Parts: sequence; structure tokens; C-alpha cells
Amino acid sequence: MVIFKKLVTALRGGINEVGESIIDSQALRILDQEIRDADEELRQAKESLANILAEQKLAEKQVESTKAQITEYEAYAIKALESNNEELALEVAEKLSVLENQYENNKKQANYFAESVKNLRQTISQSEINIRNLKQQVDIVKATESVQKAQSAVAQRYGGSTAKLHTALDSLDRIKKRQEKAAATFEAKKELAATENPDSLDSKLEAAGIKAGNNNAASILARLKEKQSN
Repeated sequence: MVIFKKLVTALRGGINEVGESIIDSQALRILDQEIRDADEELRQAKESLANILAEQKLAEKQVESTKAQITEYEAYAIKALESNNEELALEVAEKLSVLENQYENNKKQANYFAESVKNLRQTISQSEINIRNLKQQVDIVKATESVQKAQSAVAQRYGGSTAKLHTALDSLDRIKKRQEKAAATFEAKKELAATENPDSLDSKLEAAGIKAGNNNAASILARLKEKQSN
């Protein structure tokens, strides 16, 4: 029996771990959905605010209308008294009693709507600030998540395996050495070519105007004529 309880407890623990793992892997998606839900609730709250504000305006109009009626019937009552018609004045007073009760009720209702509008506006304003801040933080979290994924990929490819990193560095070093050897070989071949061609130095001296070139036909003919004249 004890073993069975332990097995059940272990199973529950495993289910919790799996559930937490799923939640962690889908954290950003869940967070995005929660923000969308908050935006939708905020939209509904604004609609409710518009409806309550409309009710407030209607209640305030009713207050003003009732107040105007009270003023009107007070004038009627005074005129009835001035005419010594107390019976009519009493009837008007009864009407005034109804209107005054109605006025107080309308005023209480208008005040209730006004207070509700005030509180709801404050709630909506604070909710907008909270949602805006949350969205900014989510953007930062998403950027951090992308950077960490990139770092993880690099770590797995290179940092996670020292052998792979050394292999890559060795390959790079071999390429550099091969290029250096090729460059040295090319320079050596140029030097050998210059040594095997003795005329190359003379050609360079002639090109620089330091050494005179071979006698041309005109100079040879002039020398021969000079010999003949002697």
C-alpha cells in the first residue's frame, strides 16, 4: 500500500514536471496570448465606459429636466396661494413632493454614474500603462531569447565541442601555412630566373641609363670608316 502511494506521488510529480516543461517551452506564446486577452478586456472595458458615460449624461439631463419642473410648479403653487386657492396649492405641493423625490433619485443616479465613470477611467488608464509596459518587456524578452538561441547554436557547434574548435583552428592554420609557402616559392622562382639570365642585370642597367647598350650598325660603320682613313 505504501509503495502504491509512492508510485502515485511519483506519477503526479512526473505529470507536474511535464506540465511545467510544456509551459516553459511555450512561455512566449502563452504570454502573447495573455496580452491579446488583456487587450480584448481593455476594449470591452472602454465599451462599458462609453455605455456608462451615456447613462450618466441621460441621468444628468433628467436631473435638469426635473429641476426645471420643480421651479415651474413652485411658481404655480405661489400663484395659487396668492389667489387664496389653498386646495389647488396643496395639489401642486403634492406634485412638487413627487418631483422632488424624483429629483433626488435622479441626482443620486447621476452621481453614481459619474463616480463609476471616474473610477473606470482611472482603471483603463492604468491598464493601458501596464499593458504598454508589458509589451515593451516582452519585446526585450523576445530579443534576449533570440540572442540566447544564437549563442546556444554557436556553443553547440563550436563551444560545446573543444575538439571541433581545435580542428577548425588547425584547418585555418594549415591554409595560412600553405599560402605562405606558395608565396615563398613564387619569390624563389623569380630570384632563380634572374640568376639564370645574366643579361637581365645588364638589361636593367641599360634601361636605367647607367650602362650603354650594344653598338648599333651606325656606330660600327663609323668606326670602320675611321679605320679606312688611317
